[in-house]
Parts: sequence; C-alpha cells; structure tokens
Amino acid sequence: MSNAVRTEEIAVRWLLRRSEDGWSHADQQALDAWLEESAEHKVAYWRLEMGWRAVGRMAALRSPPSPAAANDRNAIRRWWPAAATASAALLLAPVIWRATQSTAARPTLYATAVGGHEDVPLADGTRIELNTRTQLRASIAYDRRQVWLDRGEAYFDVAHDVRRPFVINAGPKRITVLGTKFSVRRDGDQVEVAVVEGRVRVEDVEQPVRSAKSTSVLTRGDMIIGQGGSTIAAPRSIDAVDADLAWRDGKLNFDQITLADAANEFNRYNIKQLEIVGDTRSIRIGGSFEARNIEVFAQLLHRTYDLKVDNRGDTISISQ
Repeated sequence: MSNAVRTEEIAVRWLLRRSEDGWSHADQQALDAWLEESAEHKVAYWRLEMGWRAVGRMAALRSPPSPAAANDRNAIRRWWPAAATASAALLLAPVIWRATQSTAARPTLYATAVGGHEDVPLADGTRIELNTRTQLRASIAYDRRQVWLDRGEAYFDVAHDVRRPFVINAGPKRITVLGTKFSVRRDGDQVEVAVVEGRVRVEDVEQPVRSAKSTSVLTRGDMIIGQGGSTIAAPRSIDAVDADLAWRDGKLNFDQITLADAANEFNRYNIKQLEIVGDTRSIRIGGSFEARNIEVFAQLLHRTYDLKVDNRGDTISISQ
C-alpha cells in the first residue's frame, strides 16, 4: 500500500469518527496531532472534508421526495442531513472499504537494528519509542487498536480512547490499556511490563477463561515479569521504574547487579560483545553508563576492579 493511499484511509476514519456522537476534547487533540505530523495529512483530511460538505450542500438543494413535503420546512430539515450522509457515504465508499478492510489485515511494521532507537507516532495520537533490536507491528483501525511486539522493548504513551482499548500482544501475554504510559520488553516468551502512569491489565493469552490467577492489573510504579504462563508481580517505586527506562536517554543504570547481567545488557546494544570469564561473572557493580560505549565500560572495569581487558575484534573479554 502506498503512503498516499494509507494517509487517505486514515483521513477517512478520522472524518467518520468525528461525525459520530461522543466526539471529545481528547479526540480533537489526537486528530490535531495527526494533522500536524505532515502537510500530506492536512491536505488529505481537508480534501475529504470539503467533499463531504459539498455532497451535503447538494443534497440540501434537491427537492424533497414528495410534493406534500415541499412546503414542510420541518420535513426538509429532517430529510436532507440523512440524504447528505448517504450520498457522501456512497461517494467515499471505495476509500471507506479499503480503510476498514486493509488496515486490520496488513499492520504496519516498525523495527530497529542493534543499538537503534526510534520514535513512532501512530494515527490515533499514541507515541511509541522503540529500543535496540526491536520489532513490532501496529494496526490502528476505526474500531480497534492493536500492536504485536515480536521482540525487543518499547515505551508506550497511549492516547486515551474509551471506545477503542489499546491491546499489545507480546507472546504469551496480552496487555490492555485505555490511556497510559508504560514499557514492555519481550525476550522470547519472557515478558516484562513496567507502568509509569495510569493502569494496565496483563493477561495470559492461552488462559481459556479469565481469572484472578491469569490477570494482573498494574498501576504507577508496578512491574511484572512473565515467563510463559507464570507471572511474578513486583511493586516498585516510580524512581526504580524510571531507572529501568534510562535507555530512552541512551543510558544503562545498574544497582549492584552481577557483572554477567551487566554484560548481557550491554550486549543488547552493541555489535561488539562483552565476554565475562570465570569468577569475574559474580562481581557486583552499580552506576550509570552509556549503553553504546562498550569500550569505555571495559576500561572502567579495568581501572576500578583491576580486571584484565582483552579486546579481540568483535569481542571484549573480561577476566581476573
């Protein structure tokens, strides 16, 4: 699908949604945010809006369906809005059909390489930050919002929409929100969710019937780690959650973790890999480090712990 066609389909969904009852200030803010993203968005939306209004004006000028109703101004008022809507729907039917059919069938793919970091704005006003080596697919349709996190880590700032809950499918877990800020990390069937603001619901995908055992509701500062069908909830301070999200600023914050675990984190962000040898793996460290500067981290280990550093091309070996 070309970018122009996709933009047109999103504009149609906004136009139809705005014509419904219940249009809120939050909806208007989300639409304004989408329009401000590019001139193409504005042109597509305004062109369709003008077409919609033009059809409405033409319908208003037509004669009412019967002579008896011709002199009945109230009948005219009742008749022409419905005719205008029907005419506009016929005019835009091909585009509407594409918008409702193709978007759900073909989610948009977003991905980052090792060490990559990308900001992704979605059509509903939601913004996603992708961490290193992350792949996800997003489908923002008229009646639903879904994301599939295939691998990696992402931070979500979800636009509030009561009518369309935002659902993230991450392997064995399903995360559902209305509007909040949180992160999701997936390594195979291990999923970690940390909430910065609001509330999210985490469920086991394979659980046939929702139960208290298979569902967790997280609020600000909460974190869970799931492995397959097992889940551990760990209430934490918001400062601890912020520390886990230091990657958004290109940092890694460690609080007395083993050197082996620290190396695993660095290896997520770099082509060159750390190799920790022998008893050195159990040394505990803390501090804040540049995630993509693995050589500096190795030199700090040498100076602080008098460890041996052997730089061998694509590998840095650390030993006592």
